[in-house]
Amino acid sequence: MNILITGGAGFIGSHLARQLLARGDRVAILDNMTTGNF
Repeated sequence: MNILITGGAGFIGSHLARQLLARGDRVAILDNMTTGNF
């Protein structure tokens, strides 16, 4: 399945992406990283 995750760089989004990839899904991540500290 193809899945788009918005906010994928955050805690919940990144963990969700890992789980979906582990089960064989195709994952695209969209996030706005113009603000914040990293």
